[in-house]
Amino acid sequence: MGKKVVVTGVPGVGKTTVINGAMERLAAEGIAYQAVNFGTFMFDVARKDNLVSNRDEMRKLGKDVQKRLQQAAASGIAAMSTDANIIIDTHSSVKTPTGFLAGLPKWVLRELMPDMVVLVETDPDQILMRRLGDASRVRDMEGARAIAEHQEFNRAVSAAYAMYTGCTIKIVRNENFLLERGIGDLVDVLR
Repeated sequence: MGKKVVVTGVPGVGKTTVINGAMERLAAEGIAYQAVNFGTFMFDVARKDNLVSNRDEMRKLGKDVQKRLQQAAASGIAAMSTDANIIIDTHSSVKTPTGFLAGLPKWVLRELMPDMVVLVETDPDQILMRRLGDASRVRDMEGARAIAEHQEFNRAVSAAYAMYTGCTIKIVRNENFLLERGIGDLVDVLR
C-alpha cells in the first residue's frame, strides 16, 4: 500500500514549493510520489458547474456548496491507485467570510484516511510579505495577527484529524532563505 500524506499550510506559506522540492529529491532517490492538489479537484467541479471563474472565488461560496465540492474531490482522490504514494496538497482550514471552514471534515477524511498530516508553517510576517509579492493570486488582505490565528486554527483542526484517523502530525518550517531545510524535513518524513 502506498502512503497518503496530506500537506497543508495557510495561503502564501510556500507549501507547494516545499512539496515540489521534496518530490524532486525523492525521485532522485528512486522514491516516487504523485502530488494531487485538492483545490484543483474542487475548482474543476466548481468551474464545470459555472460557480466560479478562478480558484480564489471558491472560499466565498456557501458552506453547502463547499461541502459538495469537498466530497467530489475526496471521492476523486480516493479512487486513485492505492499502490502509489500520494501527497495531497490542501488547506487544513479555509478562511471564509463567515469564519473558518475545516478543509478536511469527516466526510473527506473518511474517504482519504491519510497516514500523516504535515503542516507547513513560518512566521506570519514572512507569509504576509510573500502574499504581497504574489501578483498571480487574488487574496484577501489581512495582517500578521490574522495569519497567526489561521496557523493556530490549522494546528487545532489537525489534532482533530489525527484523532479521527489515527494519523501522525508533523510540522515543517519554510523559513525565508531556508527553503532547502524545509524540503529536507519533508523528505525525511516521506521516506
